[in-house]
Amino acid sequence: MALSNSQYNAIMRDYGRRQIHNRHSQERRIEEVYQRIPAVREIDNTVGLKAVERAKQLLGGDTAARDRLKREIAELGEQRTALLTAYGYPENYLEMSYTCPDCKDTGYVEGRKCHCFKRAQMKLLYAQSNIDQIVKKENFSTFSYDCFDDHRIIPEVGMTAARYMKSVAEKCFQFARGLGKEGGNILFTGNTGVGKTFLTNCIAKEAMDSYYSVLYLSANDLFDVFSKNRFESRSEEEIRDTYQSILECDLLIIDDLGTEVNNSFTSSQLFYCINDRLAGSRSTIISTNLSLNMLRDNYTDRVTSRIISGYQIIPLYGEDLRRRKLLGG
Repeated sequence: MALSNSQYNAIMRDYGRRQIHNRHSQERRIEEVYQRIPAVREIDNTVGLKAVERAKQLLGGDTAARDRLKREIAELGEQRTALLTAYGYPENYLEMSYTCPDCKDTGYVEGRKCHCFKRAQMKLLYAQSNIDQIVKKENFSTFSYDCFDDHRIIPEVGMTAARYMKSVAEKCFQFARGLGKEGGNILFTGNTGVGKTFLTNCIAKEAMDSYYSVLYLSANDLFDVFSKNRFESRSEEEIRDTYQSILECDLLIIDDLGTEVNNSFTSSQLFYCINDRLAGSRSTIISTNLSLNMLRDNYTDRVTSRIISGYQIIPLYGEDLRRRKLLGG
């Protein structure tokens, strides 16, 4: 996903701050050494004078001036290094230091985004996703089947809740691994507390660790963004950026669809969002307590039709896991 202008500018401002900090740090080190070893200042001044002198000679037609300058600078550099090490300084103490030596804190290497830029980009998108802290606790490595019943058979699937959740978790893991290659979308249905949000967070963690952009919004927050973007003529830049992210991020997660106030506006916006993302082969996960029939009643046939045709529908069954844990079950 491409960064918005405001996001890009925020990252580049950070690079600008790094460059200023690094330059000031170098200036402090130079002044420190000049105070302690005056001969180093003299050497640096001599290098500057030699450069000016040889430049004049070169302009005057002395073609050997460049080679003489190289030899002189090399000799002066050796003297400088000897003085630094004699006083206990590293050889490169006076050189510019960079947070990222590869791009020299510019963000780019040979016209391409540096790996540090990509890390900064993903850090920003992680924070934007609203789940950067949650997924540290809720992910495939912390997923446990102990809280699922492994005795009673669920009639709809012909297996216990524990066995069924193992198969669902494997589907979700494969979905996360195929993101960006195979694409795809998921609709989680089921009552409150049956694991929809946890599974969604597991997928989100895998996606973000693979450097895909993830945006996580409750249904209420999603339609709030749509409403502000549509009806507020001077909506804040952040709202406009979030709206674009909803349409363009690699993985959009809509949590608790059906809990928002529903009307013709929400139905039309949901259809536009789903349709636009399907057309762009961008993945979406929707979780809802509503059945397919209830979705059709709430959001019209065309919304439900697009979901049925373009989403892998995964129903979840069982009792409220949070309530079961509180009761010690």
